[in-house]
Amino acid sequence: MTNTEDINKFEKQRHEKLAQLKELGIDPYGSKYEGVELAEEIKARYIEDDPNQRAKAAGRIVLLRDIGKLIFITLRDSSGTIQVGLSKKLLEEQWQLAKLLELGDTIGSEGQLGKTKTGEITIWVDNFAFLSKCLLNPPEKFHGLADIDQRYRQRYVDLWANPEVMERFRKRSAIINTIREVLISKGFLEVETPMMQAIAGGAAARPFITHHNTLDMDLFLRISPELFLKRLLVGGMEKVFEVNRNFRNEGLSRQHNPEFTMMEVYQAYADYNVMMDLTEEIFATCIEKHCSGTSLEFDGRTIDFTCPWRRAKYADLLKEYAGCDIDDIAAVRKKAKELNIDEAGMDDAIVINDVFEATVEDNLVNPTFVIDYPAELCPLTKRKKDNPKIAERFEMYIAGMELANAYTELNDPEVQEENFRIQLKGQDETMATMDNDFITALKYGMPPAGGLGIGIDRLVMVLTGVASIRDVILFPLLRTISGEPKS
Repeated sequence: MTNTEDINKFEKQRHEKLAQLKELGIDPYGSKYEGVELAEEIKARYIEDDPNQRAKAAGRIVLLRDIGKLIFITLRDSSGTIQVGLSKKLLEEQWQLAKLLELGDTIGSEGQLGKTKTGEITIWVDNFAFLSKCLLNPPEKFHGLADIDQRYRQRYVDLWANPEVMERFRKRSAIINTIREVLISKGFLEVETPMMQAIAGGAAARPFITHHNTLDMDLFLRISPELFLKRLLVGGMEKVFEVNRNFRNEGLSRQHNPEFTMMEVYQAYADYNVMMDLTEEIFATCIEKHCSGTSLEFDGRTIDFTCPWRRAKYADLLKEYAGCDIDDIAAVRKKAKELNIDEAGMDDAIVINDVFEATVEDNLVNPTFVIDYPAELCPLTKRKKDNPKIAERFEMYIAGMELANAYTELNDPEVQEENFRIQLKGQDETMATMDNDFITALKYGMPPAGGLGIGIDRLVMVLTGVASIRDVILFPLLRTISGEPKS
């Protein structure tokens, strides 16, 4: 018999038990079940040798041992697992129903709280209820889904089949909450800005295009909230932040998903130095609350998060790792050729940055602020007063991966308009539109400010020790396979 035939046989058996439940007058998909405690809370409050303890739990059956007149079940909820014991003696009226239980079913159970002879805290059930019948066979022996692609496509199984996955996403939520707490404690106001924008701006990336039927107009899923958040600075909101989705119609990799979560923050009367301090504080607080110690393992490397973090100039790092001076463009182009970078026809700044990415980034293991970028790469950034070729920008790297990007924000409308004109030259026609309203906003006067963006998905990757962005996004984008919708 083939595996497919085995699966079909087991599924047929489950449908037969579903029919039996209905014949007994049982609703296989239950109803409200009140008074439930989490498994870990029940175990935590257990008192040894107290005969008057009762408990009520609900969850999915992840282990079932039927030994005749006794059935031992491991029940899993969002907090963990607890054992429940069903005996024919206590469940005479429900025993026929108990014999219909299967792996994957969701039940509610209540009864006396005690311990087995082996010392395991157990609910000795005197009443239980079917809450949801599982019609598909769970992963074999409930050791979890082994196929990585299947885990991403069926996250709804992955979460309860693999407890460490559930814990990772609980940790993700807690990390985001900590970031909010840090910012709100400093007087920042959380806001929401448009996801659909008439002009794709705030970053150099290819957008997703959609169409509004009533207005008969094309719109872009935002690539960045930056220009709207800066409008709020003009309006008098001096400290704002947003945690939300950005969309970029670009490639997939271990570090990239077309739909991803960013935290962006803007503070009036600040600069990129203030943003560096804020970045350190956010990371340090998250590590203190959600990690054990300041040394973490990530992607085969040990990362030391001890503050203060290294701050190194872009040009100095290029010299250190590429061996060429940023002002010697001939040497940089020679290096690009050695690296098989097709530099012909590229602007100097782009060649420099391609060489930087190829030679420097992977060497930035411990948290490093790369500061003072070539101004040509930074059309939204204020330039250094003593050197207009340099922009007051930093990117923060960990294990060769960029996690944060920040500027001293440009607030001169005339310079900004000229930068936009330069940036738009040669761009795809879908992107070659000037955001005149943003220029108008700047003309009303935006205060000097610092701005910061942190990639939430990558932050969670580092703090949970997983090297693929798909492991920290509940439903990552996947290629459609025959017979399945996109996820």
